[in-house]
Amino acid sequence: MFIYRKATLKDSPEIEFLMNLSINEIIGKIVDERQLEAAKESMGLDTQLVEDGSYFLVFEKEQLIGAGGYSLRSTLFGGDHTPNRSDTMLEPGKDFAKIRAMYTHPDWIRKGVGSFILELSERKAKEKGFNKYELMATVSGIFLYEKKGYVVEDEVQYISRLGNKVSMYKMTKEVNE
Repeated sequence: MFIYRKATLKDSPEIEFLMNLSINEIIGKIVDERQLEAAKESMGLDTQLVEDGSYFLVFEKEQLIGAGGYSLRSTLFGGDHTPNRSDTMLEPGKDFAKIRAMYTHPDWIRKGVGSFILELSERKAKEKGFNKYELMATVSGIFLYEKKGYVVEDEVQYISRLGNKVSMYKMTKEVNE
């Protein structure tokens, strides 16, 4: 179906291009300019995921069409620039693995890319011993996650440094196998 590989730090410019395109073209069509500013601050490239080997790039032939991954650390969302980050390691079997930083190229929405990234991230986290997953959804992703068994635990208003707000949804999923 799709080809994927682990991201490297050398991929950072291409990842950031995809993220910005996805944020502007997908989320930007759903929210107003002030909400978009807050969304941009709350999202972005987290190089710790890349360094941990838990961030994946998805391709159709040579074109980057998606990115996303999971984290073994307690930070739930955001890029390197986002405040309130933590590198505290999570405990498999006890803590929720964090599904993180999922982005799809606008030309590829509703074609299975998001589902592919989500299932890949859950499978890789499961290989590390996790059976519970947590993520912070945007307005553009919430329906995919609900379709895949995630439940909204809390609606959060992210407030940017400029005072703009955007809704985000803390969602969880537990798998008892």
